[in-house]
Amino acid sequence: MYSRRMDHLPPYLFARIDEMKEEKQRQGVDIIDLGVGDPDLPTPKHIVEALCAAARDPKNHHYPSYAGMPAYRRAVAEWYRRRFGVDLDPMKETLALIGSKEGIAHIAEAFVNPGEVVLVADPGYPVYKTSTLFAEGKVYEMPLRPENNFLPVLDDIPADVLKLAKMIFINYPNNPTAAVAPLSFFEEVVEFAREHGIVVVHDNAYSEIAFEGYRSPSFLEADGAMEVGIEMHSLSKTYNMTGWRIGMACGNADIVAGLGRVKTNVDSGAFDAIQHAAIAALSGPQDCVREACSIYQERRDALVSGLREIGFDVQAPKATFYVWLPVDDCMAFAARLLDEAGIVATPGVGFGRNGEGFVRFAITRSVERINEAVERMRGLDL
Repeated sequence: MYSRRMDHLPPYLFARIDEMKEEKQRQGVDIIDLGVGDPDLPTPKHIVEALCAAARDPKNHHYPSYAGMPAYRRAVAEWYRRRFGVDLDPMKETLALIGSKEGIAHIAEAFVNPGEVVLVADPGYPVYKTSTLFAEGKVYEMPLRPENNFLPVLDDIPADVLKLAKMIFINYPNNPTAAVAPLSFFEEVVEFAREHGIVVVHDNAYSEIAFEGYRSPSFLEADGAMEVGIEMHSLSKTYNMTGWRIGMACGNADIVAGLGRVKTNVDSGAFDAIQHAAIAALSGPQDCVREACSIYQERRDALVSGLREIGFDVQAPKATFYVWLPVDDCMAFAARLLDEAGIVATPGVGFGRNGEGFVRFAITRSVERINEAVERMRGLDL
């Protein structure tokens, strides 16, 4: 029944975790879900009100623009200028996305021919690999290891791989490791891409979830980045809008156009009312972002201090709402947490084979629930 392509697709990790969680809930277990990174904080009121007003306007009830409303794309460009100091042509260098996942899933189809190689960080967001497989490309895994601060070592990529390489996916602040990258790393990536003729795709979904004054750079801030790459961004995490499905691709005009050409053939654009709400998010007061980061920092501190008291050697992340915990056997550890403590954590191997030896916690639950989770773990003698 299924195509051969389907044979190469693993079950989507988070769907399987949901199944396991639901089974425990049917058994009456009180589950503390620290698995999937879905903010529990509500979308800010002014954004919701903008959606409601736009949804009532019949002008927004028709097919939207494939590329996005000009007003939304101008708001994206202005936000990039204000936040990163990056100047973008809104009509040529920005593109509306139905969430950044949609852009990540489609971009390989625009640039990767069957048999060409895509360089993918491992561990990493699973869609980088599935995007490549749908385009019938080959995945080359770049290990992210603690001794390299979870940055890929580009010099370690073999010459025969580089001859076939067409694209590279990078992601900082990083999911799942919560690592951050300095601008100098992005500058290194630009030179690497120039030398080997590679398209750079930077997933920057977590740049605004940061702590203690840390400000994450954009890949597009690096000299020459606009010549070689594109950056995917999302309102999901920044404004607690995961279910709204709105994001943007920004960068090199030819790469943006290639992605846009694929999109015109597979979707009909993001609902205009949601784009109006996104304009309110990007252009309106940013106090809500700072308040969310303050809440996440309190949760981060509660989880990290609790894990350290139990005896774990764990780092407090500068950004993202993830904590990347080293363990002996990630599948066994995650299974024990669920079976014996009713806690959902994501095994690192679900993000790639180099995720073995880690589990990821998402700090998307209240401090009270996080403290309760720590107490449950304390009782397991881990």
